[in-house]
Amino acid sequence: MSNNMPNNNTPPSTLYETVCMPQLLIEGLNRYHDRPCLFMGDGHTLSYTEMREATSKLIQALASLGLRKGTRVAIISGNRPEVLSNTAAISISGFIGTPLHPMGSLDDHAYVLEDADIEVLIFDPGPFSERAAELKQRVPGLKHLLAFGPSDIGTDYLALAETFQPQPLSAPDIHPEDLGSVNYTGGTTGKPKGVMSTHRGTAYMAMIQAAEWEFPEQLRMLITTPLSHAAAAFFVPVLQKGGAFYVLPGFTPDLFFDWVERYNITATMLVPVMLYVLLDSPRAETADMSSMETIFYGASPMSPARLKQGLEKWGQIFYQFFGQSEAPMVLTNLARKEHDLAVPERLSSCGRPAPWVHLALLDDNNEEVAAGDAGEICVRSPLVMKGYKDLPEQTAEAFAGGWLHTGDIGRFDDEGFLYIVDRKKDMIVTGGFNVFPREVEDVLSSHEAVAQVAVVGVPDERWGEAVKAVIVLKPGISGDDTLRDVLTAAVKAAKGSVQAPKSIDFVDAIPLTPVGKPDKKAIRATYWENTSRGVQ
Repeated sequence: MSNNMPNNNTPPSTLYETVCMPQLLIEGLNRYHDRPCLFMGDGHTLSYTEMREATSKLIQALASLGLRKGTRVAIISGNRPEVLSNTAAISISGFIGTPLHPMGSLDDHAYVLEDADIEVLIFDPGPFSERAAELKQRVPGLKHLLAFGPSDIGTDYLALAETFQPQPLSAPDIHPEDLGSVNYTGGTTGKPKGVMSTHRGTAYMAMIQAAEWEFPEQLRMLITTPLSHAAAAFFVPVLQKGGAFYVLPGFTPDLFFDWVERYNITATMLVPVMLYVLLDSPRAETADMSSMETIFYGASPMSPARLKQGLEKWGQIFYQFFGQSEAPMVLTNLARKEHDLAVPERLSSCGRPAPWVHLALLDDNNEEVAAGDAGEICVRSPLVMKGYKDLPEQTAEAFAGGWLHTGDIGRFDDEGFLYIVDRKKDMIVTGGFNVFPREVEDVLSSHEAVAQVAVVGVPDERWGEAVKAVIVLKPGISGDDTLRDVLTAAVKAAKGSVQAPKSIDFVDAIPLTPVGKPDKKAIRATYWENTSRGVQ
């Protein structure tokens, strides 16, 4: 008898479908009952049962408005507890979610709503009622405004939810290739691009997090970044671990250290600029950080010098992740034990590739570069996006050669650790030589006077582009020509005269993107605004 199954008995494709984010959320919310799930900041903690019931009520409220699977929803809110239960509700409803950053402009928000075909805007009525009203006027396709509380311009979403009784959670009829979200990248040029992420991708990300990431056994997770963005990626892992979320209403060093001490916080996630602010605070010398076991960090390159300070102050509690919206968060990992002060050069690394992804360094012909050479970091994985919304040419460019091209240039060392040299589009070409800003930034940030630094190329009649450093100094330090000379000499000694800044500007703050990265596009625009193009 043949072992091959006859064609008429071919198993259905559903036999092999993976578990998706809605099922993972339901399983996580159902796993525990009286255990604390969410600390609300006013002395009240929601249990897993209460979080599950709140999610069920929101799901029913959404359904009562006639909203069904595939509805496109955006949210703009500060960090408040309802953001988490709403995140679960829109996922379990099978909606396609798009976050709006709380610090974004009206034009940016309107562009995203129109480009993503948003039908429903969920908003925090305290800080965002006026913005919601403006968007309603600007975006004709916006049909529903739902507020986290009473509002003159929208339905009270929470009051509507309270008219329903909790019901068991059930997953929508979705396929792994269905869209789960459309997230907008800042990009380096032009309008933001809508990254179409599938349920397949987010589930695969959660799987790698569970397999690779170093979460404490007793998980009390302090949320410092916007819940609607990177922080939401911790939702499933924390639920699966039976952990609790502690959501900061805003980020300040005093608030951060107060909560760590008061609630014995064991884990948090920071973008590098947040760590720099904490390290420069007087509280860094006195705060009790003994409960903290893991500080996850990512979203932008970390200064090795500032990371060294953190390790010297708080020990090997740092864990780095690397990814991008097009393939989020888990491409590489630098574990706690790999943050080794005895191997200081490794602090510049973003870790080893996760064993669950294909990662290669390719040249401009989509061929792998020789060992030790720099090349563009390219990926094949279920993590990879479906494409950019309504941008077929940019999608084809990103997928050239059957790889996702991340736009980051990297180099492997002999032990398989990956070092990101820079963004491909951030590279400065000066007098025919290539300068990677990241390498210059690492030298400058090692100086004791420097708190933050960004390096960009600016117009230069002789060289085409010249290297400029934009620097925020530590508190109490003044910038002058003597300091400029010292910093320039440091780069010249470490990297050579080509990489040394031709000019240095001292500023009060460096503009940031919504996810906390230095906004190189905004910085460059300051110096290129009177030119006809953005490169020489």
